[in-house]
Amino acid sequence: MIKDNIDKIRKELPSGVTLVAVSKYHPVEAIKEAYEAGQRVFGENRPQEFEKKVKELSPWIAEGNREAIEWHFIGHLQTNKLKMVLPYANLVQSVDSLHLLQEIDKWGRVNDRIINVLLEIHLGAEHTKQGFKEEEVLDILFNAEKYRNVRFCGLMGMATHTDDRDLISADFSRIDSFMAYLVDLFPELDSFNQLSIGMSDDWNLAVQHGSTMVRVGTSIFGERQY
Repeated sequence: MIKDNIDKIRKELPSGVTLVAVSKYHPVEAIKEAYEAGQRVFGENRPQEFEKKVKELSPWIAEGNREAIEWHFIGHLQTNKLKMVLPYANLVQSVDSLHLLQEIDKWGRVNDRIINVLLEIHLGAEHTKQGFKEEEVLDILFNAEKYRNVRFCGLMGMATHTDDRDLISADFSRIDSFMAYLVDLFPELDSFNQLSIGMSDDWNLAVQHGSTMVRVGTSIFGERQY
């Protein structure tokens, strides 16, 4: 079933758009099944679960001389959990506060690492959503040289949780326009080219609005196994 789901999505996904299989709450066996179906990029959102899965799968990857998994962390990251995530994550998609950004940069300096990040923008209507406002993103990028151990790779966002496709489309259009503005404004940030928007219910709309990365869980793995 997982293979069929991945194949179906890949047939519909435009070339150049990365499929991130959101494997949170799903067992390692499901990740292996998706891997054998050709999937290489996986997203997790809980530090303990993320670290556990990386450590469980690393020997399987090594023993079979398999291609490495590209791990993305996509959830809210507390600064006291950095050591569970940053040693393993190829990309932290969910940098949602200045304090977190500063602590990631500090961890990178101490550990001699450059951390790839996306800045999470507060996009939807919900007040509970985390993330930066547009002016905060601008302030960070105008001072990008301060963060010597961070590589700014783009933006991440979630549309308003609604069935109104027009509202979702408007949210995606807004972030797409802002992304284009930033790319023009900061040509020196040559890695700033990723826009992670779109999930199981709305990724088709997201790719119409410039998404280069979609985060799909339920449509690949089925309902979460808590």
